[in-house]
Amino acid sequence: MFNRLRRLEIGVARLFRQSPPTGFVARAAFWELLTFLLLLTLRLTRLWAGGLSTALMVLSMGFLGLFSLILLVRWVFRSLLWRVRNRLIVTYLLVGLAPVTLFATLAAVAAYLFAGQFATFAANSELTRQEQHLVSENRAFTLHIAHVIAVNPKAALVVMPELEEASASEVVPGSLSTRAFVDGHAVEIRGLNARAATRRLPGPDGPVRGELYTPIWALDGTHGMSYSGLAVDDGKLYLRAVDTALASGHPVTVVSSLPVTGTLLDQMAKSLGRISLLQVFEFDDDTNQSSQQTREPLGRHDPREVESVSGGELPKPLSFYDRAVFFSAPIPVTDWRTGHVVSGMLLSVVSRPTLLYQRLVANSVKVASIVRNGLITLAVLFGLLELLALSAAIGLSQTITRSIQDLYQATRAIDAGNFDHRIVVKRRDQLAALSTSFNTMAASLGHLLEQQREKERLQTELAIAQEVQNSLLPQGQIRLPMLEVHGFSRPARSVSGDYYDFLLTGPMQLCLALGDISGKGISAALLMASLHSAVRAYRFGESGPGPELLYGETNLLASPALMLERLNRHLYMSTQPEKYATLFLAHYDGASSSLTYSTGGQLPPLVLCHSGEVKRLDCGGSVVGLLDGMTYEQATVKLMPGDIVIIYSDGVTEPENEFGDFGEDRLLELVRRNRSHSLEDISNTVMQSLRAWIGDQEQPDDITLVLARQL
Repeated sequence: MFNRLRRLEIGVARLFRQSPPTGFVARAAFWELLTFLLLLTLRLTRLWAGGLSTALMVLSMGFLGLFSLILLVRWVFRSLLWRVRNRLIVTYLLVGLAPVTLFATLAAVAAYLFAGQFATFAANSELTRQEQHLVSENRAFTLHIAHVIAVNPKAALVVMPELEEASASEVVPGSLSTRAFVDGHAVEIRGLNARAATRRLPGPDGPVRGELYTPIWALDGTHGMSYSGLAVDDGKLYLRAVDTALASGHPVTVVSSLPVTGTLLDQMAKSLGRISLLQVFEFDDDTNQSSQQTREPLGRHDPREVESVSGGELPKPLSFYDRAVFFSAPIPVTDWRTGHVVSGMLLSVVSRPTLLYQRLVANSVKVASIVRNGLITLAVLFGLLELLALSAAIGLSQTITRSIQDLYQATRAIDAGNFDHRIVVKRRDQLAALSTSFNTMAASLGHLLEQQREKERLQTELAIAQEVQNSLLPQGQIRLPMLEVHGFSRPARSVSGDYYDFLLTGPMQLCLALGDISGKGISAALLMASLHSAVRAYRFGESGPGPELLYGETNLLASPALMLERLNRHLYMSTQPEKYATLFLAHYDGASSSLTYSTGGQLPPLVLCHSGEVKRLDCGGSVVGLLDGMTYEQATVKLMPGDIVIIYSDGVTEPENEFGDFGEDRLLELVRRNRSHSLEDISNTVMQSLRAWIGDQEQPDDITLVLARQL
């Protein structure tokens, strides 16, 4: 199934002359496209136009768009990041800009939090200042009333003209209310907008709405007979202070109250922004339990219905960066009836950085100016350093990308075959060293290719030389009525310095030759060709019959000894002093089954008789071509039916391994075991044994073997 789908993908891609899709996303996009086209075709042809087809088309289009978007993003990234310069720029941005951005974000968040905390601190300080002012006034009232009661314990009226001045000096004139209680009974105070209280404590139905009273928790000493802070009473917020003093053993309690209104917050929010006390608190469980156990009835009000109060105005921004700062902080509020703190009341402040900065440095305008100018200078300096670092990074990236571009163009030129192309090196760095190395490599490649071409030419010539040399050697097997002959030669290199030849001189006569040129390779092969032609040229006699001549069918043949003397003279005169050859020559006469031979330094051939006896053909003389005037002896052996003559070069017996030389005995044993086989099979057996003996080592010398068997 998978293979069928893949073949379909390849077929469709070939139809549009495109590459088949690879990868999960590309293949998914391909199949989604086919699905969408199929559904669209069915819908246009009205074969399937229901709601289900529309839903499937929309779903298929959605998946197709998603996969196409992923492929588009990949393509854009590959296109942009293919160049090393773009990769380096992205790397610089990630390495340099990302930490700067993160640090700037962290600094902005920290600055915002600091500004918000400072704004709430400033608003809370203003609220605390109003509270402390109320506490100090209330304490003064308490001490004054206690002094009056100490003088006259029965006094029911206290006249305090100084309260008019206190009311006039308040932030919100006429808003301060004060009540005094002696032994729990209200005492009338004149001189301030405060009514005389005729009740000691609120009744069962609660106090009159808006009436100032002292709750039980402020009289029973649970708060140390004193209190100050924000309080909620009858759904409104107040700043209240309670203080107590003893006058001749009589407790005097004074309660002062200042309603928290928008006008009060307007005064507090000057040069700060906008301040709000938000209605978001709830009673804790402990508060609820205490409320149920309190001796003070709750009356008609619900503390959760406290009115939110706002004051102040946020000025317009002085610049683009003078953004509004919004922050809130919880603030404790006391339920005036129960004395328990209500949690969740928020003090909210909306301000601007310029207002906060002016408030922060309001005590020293000169220092503020210096700090501001210093910060601006530092920011400009940092910006210049960032630009300098960016320009340096761009410059360094250009040196890198330029070197890479030069290397890319150079590799394209080398790939096109222009090995003379060189990179211009102007710098002294590692990239310049790389360019220099590339130039050196290009020159070396050109030189190596030239050598390769020369080597190929030489190999071609060697192949031709090998063919020519093979053509000089006898092809196949020669068979006479009384004798069969087979030979083979395997060079150690491309061409061989060994030589063997069979020369038919009549229907029953044959001349055998096997030689080994000193050295290997081309020089030995050339000398071998010269020796081959010389043997064929010197095989004929030049005078009447004599001991040095043999009768052929039509010509007089030079004897083997005479031929060796002539060849020695020829090689000595035509070759270098260090060049010589070993040579074995023999004439076979089928009428007499005799073999006349002479050996010139060659390893003595062996005659493996039918009876098992081994004869060595060692009559002759020294090597050919080394010394002038050499003479050679010859001898004649009679071959019996079944006798095998073994003529070989030193490459057959001298190969070594860890067990020693291959040796003459092993050669004789192989021929003896296989003497009933054909001469070609015997030669193959010997060659296989030699390969096994040499193993993985290189063939040390040319191998030549000639076998002749008397029939």
